[in-house]
Amino acid sequence: MTTPEPPRYRVNPSPIGDILIVTTGEGIVTLHPFDGTLHSELERIALRLRALPVPEDEPGQDDGPDPVAAAAAVQLDEYFDGTRREFDVPLDWRLVRGFTRAALQAVREIPYGETAGYGEVAIAAGSPRAARAVGTACATTPFSIVVPVHRVVRADGSLGEYGGRPEMKQYLIDLERASDV
Repeated sequence: MTTPEPPRYRVNPSPIGDILIVTTGEGIVTLHPFDGTLHSELERIALRLRALPVPEDEPGQDDGPDPVAAAAAVQLDEYFDGTRREFDVPLDWRLVRGFTRAALQAVREIPYGETAGYGEVAIAAGSPRAARAVGTACATTPFSIVVPVHRVVRADGSLGEYGGRPEMKQYLIDLERASDV
């Protein structure tokens, strides 16, 4: 019996700070900006995955850089340059369960440069009365930017928190609206 490959990671710089990309053999298992130390972030993810991610270029990795992480990094750079409107990297949904997955799948349908309310996403996800659950799904998503939870706003059009960083959400919305002209 062979031991499964550990998750691999890379850190990609961006205008909103460093973005951690963690992959498995299935695809991206988490991709999000982070504030704290890389060590703390990796420990948090290791608890959820029950495996410590290793750097994609760690010695002993015979297959070189992770192609999914590399593609994600290129696509993120293109997104921040205003030349990419959607992401086409494989996602590993193992950390997402139940309605959260339905909500995040519905979020993926919000067009570039547009926003939708939590209630609208709840309807699209098949549970019209689950606007609060959509908020929870967006707040706990393992996939920032590539699943555009920043496009989900309150019913009155105000932004909401975006993980306590509303300025980041505003930046992403402004970026999309500026390159949508």
